[in-house]
Amino acid sequence: MADLSRIKEHAEVIGADGVHVGTVDHVEGNRIKLTRRDSGEGSHKGHHPYIPGGLVADIEDGTVRLSANAAVAVSFEEEGD
Repeated sequence: MADLSRIKEHAEVIGADGVHVGTVDHVEGNRIKLTRRDSGEGSHKGHHPYIPGGLVADIEDGTVRLSANAAVAVSFEEEGD
């Protein structure tokens, strides 16, 4: 797993396929909390989605790159407040 302490607020999170997954609000433990505007639709709308830190492959030039494609990564999203 990448060093999550290197992840900065407002960094873009992209899947292994280069597709935008979200924008970092901040890191909580071993999870990346994304901004609410990345919360999707339906029951997830308006809640902060979280991405497990284990999906982070690399942090380069302020961008968080995941080891999974965007469509797969969002299936691992957890819901927060």
